[in-house]
Amino acid sequence: MKFAVISTSLDPESRSAWLCALAAEQLRLAGHTVTHLDLRRETLPPFDNVLGAGGCYAHPHFELYHRAIAEADGVLLGVPVYNWGIGSGAKALVELTGSSDEGRGLHGAWFDQPVTFLVSGGLDHGYLSHGSFALGLMFDFKCVVNPHFVYATSAHWDAPQTPNAWLQGRLSRTVDRAVDLSQRLAGRAYRSIWEL
Repeated sequence: MKFAVISTSLDPESRSAWLCALAAEQLRLAGHTVTHLDLRRETLPPFDNVLGAGGCYAHPHFELYHRAIAEADGVLLGVPVYNWGIGSGAKALVELTGSSDEGRGLHGAWFDQPVTFLVSGGLDHGYLSHGSFALGLMFDFKCVVNPHFVYATSAHWDAPQTPNAWLQGRLSRTVDRAVDLSQRLAGRAYRSIWEL
């Protein structure tokens, strides 16, 4: 199967990026094809909704992200939590790659995608901070959001990029559930073409 693993944090020491790297490795070791993108490396322009030279859709990374999402059997999205909501990188990514306008030849990449969240936050009780964003993906793009997700704080790491036993188990199970969900939804003849 083919997966897009996308880290949306811009923090140089991003723990959600560490989760993405570990998930991508697990998927590759299981024999899956993985496109692993990181907004810190493959940057995106501000969303201005402008076609043509100088506009966001002309940026070289627009097509990279759009294709990775649209062609994937499933998307694993790494997001940081700040002030009880996800970081701005994820929102910018969806604004750019989710735009649909038949008259301008745009069609959102997110429609019907199975999406699994890999979330990093500062406080244990912020574990549902990605909920409203996930709900938006479900309503706007008919995404199937995996009920299994990772929410990790700094306490869940033994060292940088080294998860403790609990986090390693949770991440492994979450990635397994992402694969299972994507396999069950693969080959669907119907694909959504409209937004709510």
